[in-house]
Amino acid sequence: MTNSLIPWIELSVFLPLIGALWVRFLRDPDTARLHSLWISGLTLFCTCSAWLTLGTSHSPAMAREQWETVGRWVGPDIFVVDEFSAPLLPLAALLFLMTEMATLRTKVRRFSFASVLVRESILLATFACKQPWAIAVLLAAGTVPPWLELRERNKPTRVYELHMGLFIGLLVAGLALQSFAGSSGALFVLSSVLLMVAILVRSGIVPLHSWLTDLFEHASFGTALLYVTPMVGAYAAVRLVLPVAPDWVLRSLAPLSLLTAVYAAAMALVQHEARRFFCYVFLSHSSLVLVGMEVANRLGLTGALCVWLSVGLSLAGFGLTLRSVEARCGRLSLDQFHGLYEHMPMLGILFLITGLGSIGFPGTLGFVGTELLIEGAMGIYLFVGIAIVIAAALNGLAILHAYFRVFTGVRHVSSIDLRIRWPEQVAMLIFTVLILGGGLYPQPGVESRYDAAAKLMEHREARLAVDLPALAAP
Repeated sequence: MTNSLIPWIELSVFLPLIGALWVRFLRDPDTARLHSLWISGLTLFCTCSAWLTLGTSHSPAMAREQWETVGRWVGPDIFVVDEFSAPLLPLAALLFLMTEMATLRTKVRRFSFASVLVRESILLATFACKQPWAIAVLLAAGTVPPWLELRERNKPTRVYELHMGLFIGLLVAGLALQSFAGSSGALFVLSSVLLMVAILVRSGIVPLHSWLTDLFEHASFGTALLYVTPMVGAYAAVRLVLPVAPDWVLRSLAPLSLLTAVYAAAMALVQHEARRFFCYVFLSHSSLVLVGMEVANRLGLTGALCVWLSVGLSLAGFGLTLRSVEARCGRLSLDQFHGLYEHMPMLGILFLITGLGSIGFPGTLGFVGTELLIEGAMGIYLFVGIAIVIAAALNGLAILHAYFRVFTGVRHVSSIDLRIRWPEQVAMLIFTVLILGGGLYPQPGVESRYDAAAKLMEHREARLAVDLPALAAP
């Protein structure tokens, strides 16, 4: 066991929050951007240290006890890292750092770095939290910054308010019912259903997905990207629903997630605007993560956790590539050819690598995870393999279609330099190395996700056997 008593988790959570207060009083946008990058970089270091400390301890339980002792002043077991959440913290911190790094200097005056740091603090606190009511409060708090941005930009907020209000209402109702249900199996089932529906709303599952397209349409690309790509809805499903929900509740919702994956992939293929195209590609892939959780077995859950990491990295890089192109050319239409490859070849290459990496192309991070997901779900639904293949094929066609529309077809004439800048290049290359490196050497990642899945399933089986013996029987 490591002898380090540094509270890495608490530092990860509160460092961005303190940094936001500091950055807010900086008047020069370039100075604010530089300080924000340093703060996010230190936060990433703290999250990686927390993960490594867990890995170098003789047992995860000993590591958790160590951090609980250091952070007892914030309440018992509030901020705790375990096998499941350990890689999610560095992933979230990396997404924020790369987004800030890839923001062009011409956009810094319209990009609120203080707000980004606040959102990073809320997200890391969510991923480091296991208490149900604390998670609910943090999830509710996470919906506020995008709403404030929509208000500041004088954009319509009704769709976002209705869906997030429904999400918070169902979440609170489900947890309240779960708290007062006692030994009543019927009430526990109802609470599980309410919580699961809340998670479906937050994840944008069809037909509750209109807020996603509305957010990408009216918010800044960076805000929308950072709000959806960490997939906090899936985290809530693991912490709040998976431990207590009966198998039939979870498996009855899996077909809905599969339908969303295929539907969103088909919609991505026919979109006329690049932001909506990305929104549907993301929705299709994030739905597959919920499929693996809803089949409720070790192999399927392992695949879902692997796909979670691959989708988070690949689509974050893919979205940042689109954002960089949009920062130079404005909002992109997919109804015409733009021919931008000659001016920005690096962005074109990264567009293909990150896009194909998201669909599990062989040699990328998502390939093994997708295979495990199919194998785990096939035992429950025979048609799941066909559905996932169809979704992947449609997403692949949509990504290639978008690539040809954006980067080929005509000769683009521009009077300004459109080449990629070095901060953007560093951010994109980091994503590329992680996507290809994880695909060429997947064993450590798969083992880590399998151990996490095994722990989660053991906890679920123990909870069902002790708290709900009537529902534990098949």
